[in-house]
Amino acid sequence: MDSLLFLSARRLVAHRPLPALPAQLYPVLFQAAFLDGRPLVLQDLVAAWPFPVLNVQQIVGHQKLLRDHPSKLCLQSIVLAVVEQLQWDLDKQAHNSSRCCLRVLDMTGLRDDATSRIPDGMSVWSGTVALAKACLEASRHQREFRKHSSRSRPDATAAPRSVGIDVHADLFVNSTSYGILWEALQAGAAGPLRLRCREFQAEELCLAGIVSLLKSLDPSGVRRVDLRFNNLGLGGLSLVLPHLSRFPDLRSLRLPYSNIDVRRPTPESELGIRCLAGELRKLQSLKELSLGSSRLSGNLRQILCELQVPLESLELAFCSLLPADFTFLSQSFHATALKRLDLSGHDFSQTLLQPLQHLLEETSASLLHLDLMECRLMDSHLDTLLVSLRCCFRLRYLGLFGNSFSMASLKDLLQKTLTLPDLRLVVYPIPVDCYKPGLDPGWILEEQLDRECLELVSMELIRMLESSGRADVIWTSNPYGHGALDYFSL
Repeated sequence: MDSLLFLSARRLVAHRPLPALPAQLYPVLFQAAFLDGRPLVLQDLVAAWPFPVLNVQQIVGHQKLLRDHPSKLCLQSIVLAVVEQLQWDLDKQAHNSSRCCLRVLDMTGLRDDATSRIPDGMSVWSGTVALAKACLEASRHQREFRKHSSRSRPDATAAPRSVGIDVHADLFVNSTSYGILWEALQAGAAGPLRLRCREFQAEELCLAGIVSLLKSLDPSGVRRVDLRFNNLGLGGLSLVLPHLSRFPDLRSLRLPYSNIDVRRPTPESELGIRCLAGELRKLQSLKELSLGSSRLSGNLRQILCELQVPLESLELAFCSLLPADFTFLSQSFHATALKRLDLSGHDFSQTLLQPLQHLLEETSASLLHLDLMECRLMDSHLDTLLVSLRCCFRLRYLGLFGNSFSMASLKDLLQKTLTLPDLRLVVYPIPVDCYKPGLDPGWILEEQLDRECLELVSMELIRMLESSGRADVIWTSNPYGHGALDYFSL
């Protein structure tokens, strides 16, 4: 329920221009204007912001609050207001005055609307482009101002008063947006609007482009680097990873789909693994590592053995691991520290089931998030799996989508995991009972499903949760859109 203060703020931002207001009302007015989609009011508020820091996500609220609110125009208006403020400050330097105190605009942590159903949402990619354009525009205006000042006052010796705003953001770049982001980072180094990256994601970029951008980022504050679909291979990674040691706060390194395949050892692959391990060793703050879709069979020890601190999040989905890899992980100092573990895509129907059981027992005291999607698990494996799962008493998320369980086994799984007090989200597989007779349940196709049967399954599971007093737990067969835990939200 909205507070009286927020309801009053909504009435106030419905009218423009705003009257003179005390500073303490600006945050709630900003929240009301953002959620009600009033970009012009947001521009006015930013132009007169009375505090040195404006953290958009912190003021607007939790991601769920933003879910049904278009953000594109509002975010654009905030960026535009900052650029206009910098231009105003430059033009008014002779009067030594400024309309606002803003020096840090924090736009990190905003929801990525790239896959949202909201037509007017803003993706991280488009937000990155908008910020890059803003940096270039602010720098262009600064150059013109200095050029004009030198012409109008050629004998002036005093340097102009320094003005500037740091923009903290999560940046997403691909081959289409590489050029403008690189120019913005170069211009912003000495410009009035400076990009400060918190999370950097690059897709489908050439090796030289990735290295160039990494070298251009301000090293302070970068907590995640995510390089995916870049076809780097071990050779490319050996050239990229040395540039990561300049980020002292780097806690998350994600390298999925990097075209790493070391299933058949060669002198080149052995050298590449040693290089990878050596560079990982230099990342003293590293807590999360993703090597998804890398073919690592039998090489996990060599890759992780030089890390000096234990990992808390490890993604090894579709990595073709062998029993020896599981044995190493179970015996390593990572096991007792792991909070997030993704082992999707491995065949646990045969020789890997017992190694998985041992690993889960070792991680049980710390594990919060477990992904075992598409692992060929069937009813006959459930009792063995449950022995280990019920030891993971801190578990919050369990992903089992894409396995082959019957409705009876799902009900058994639900009943026996009710004892896990923190469990809040389970992504369960579509029961084999819900496939039309005579069709292959290994292929999840729309025409194979009995939608009425699946709806009955969902209702039955909800009824069981409610009758057990655990209506707070979400059980869903939809693997998307439910906010599975990110490492930084653990």
